[in-house]
Amino acid sequence: MKRVKPRPLVASQLVKSTPRQAGGGRSRAALVSRSRESISQGSKSFAVASLLFDKATRERAHLLYAWCRRCDDIVDGQDHGFRNGGDVLNLSEANAQDRVEAVRVLTHRALDGQPTADIAFDALGLVAAETGITREMCDDVIDGFALDAKGWRPRTEGDLMRYCYHVAGAVGVMMAKVMGVPADAQDTLDRACDLGLAFQLNNIARDISDDEVAGRCYLPTEWLAEFDIPPGEVMRPQYRDSLVKLTRRLVKMAQLHDARARIGAGRLKFRQRWAVLSAANIYGAIGEEVVQQAELAWDHRIYTSFPEKIGYVFSALKETISGSWEPTKEPNWDRGQLLVMARMDGPVAGVPNTPIRDESVRRKDD
Repeated sequence: MKRVKPRPLVASQLVKSTPRQAGGGRSRAALVSRSRESISQGSKSFAVASLLFDKATRERAHLLYAWCRRCDDIVDGQDHGFRNGGDVLNLSEANAQDRVEAVRVLTHRALDGQPTADIAFDALGLVAAETGITREMCDDVIDGFALDAKGWRPRTEGDLMRYCYHVAGAVGVMMAKVMGVPADAQDTLDRACDLGLAFQLNNIARDISDDEVAGRCYLPTEWLAEFDIPPGEVMRPQYRDSLVKLTRRLVKMAQLHDARARIGAGRLKFRQRWAVLSAANIYGAIGEEVVQQAELAWDHRIYTSFPEKIGYVFSALKETISGSWEPTKEPNWDRGQLLVMARMDGPVAGVPNTPIRDESVRRKDD
């Protein structure tokens, strides 16, 4: 008996795949406009610094920021960093790991030139097509969200720095691509990573109280044990003096990475260098203020006022013209080490709260 080939439900001529289009088919103007709105709501510091970029770089920086902000909001169920009762993707009842997977799927779809029904992911697709941002770069950032979704906490300084790489150092590398740094300029990409690490270390120092309220702690448990601070009790008054010492350590680490980042900034075009140094000054001031306020640093949220931001912009202009000082001391961690750690089996692929252990990855001062 002759087998009858099943017929398709529609004529085969009408079955077509979705054409690849950077930005999901949305107009570039619309994506840029919505991304500009996102940064104006989500980060006043970065918004000010980005004004110094040339038009093309500024637009691309806004497109990238919109994706970073949206990913963070989806995973945490927020809207531009503030708690939100619902979600466009209807994920309010899903657990955090489901949200991370949704972010990854949408990101990969955007990078493949497919529409995502979310303007921030379409913005990523556009800026990636224009600058050469890769799937691996994006996955490095998403892996940081995966760590948070698993309730992971760093045990060692290396764990802390690996986390900082995922959530900020990798973004620094993507920003370097936005500014036109070629893939073979590895040392400049390393310096961009340093700037992201510096930003995140300063943010961690500032946000210790807020993180505790959210059930998170990014201070390594080995550090807490060193100062006899029980996990989950970092904000108790009796540990405030010890906490001040720990945050000084964080800010000192940030300053070392900041100093290396400024060397890389010297290789950028004038306006890009000015913008990067302005951002470095603004975020660096946050860490310095945490140190200055000592035990009072977490009684209110530390921020820089608009007049202060303008002052840091003018200071950056002077440094843009005169050049940056060569750092006198190297930090303990660099992008090469952190990339090795990021590629190893760990909390993302394995069990939460498992520290990274490998004798081939060691601190420089060991």
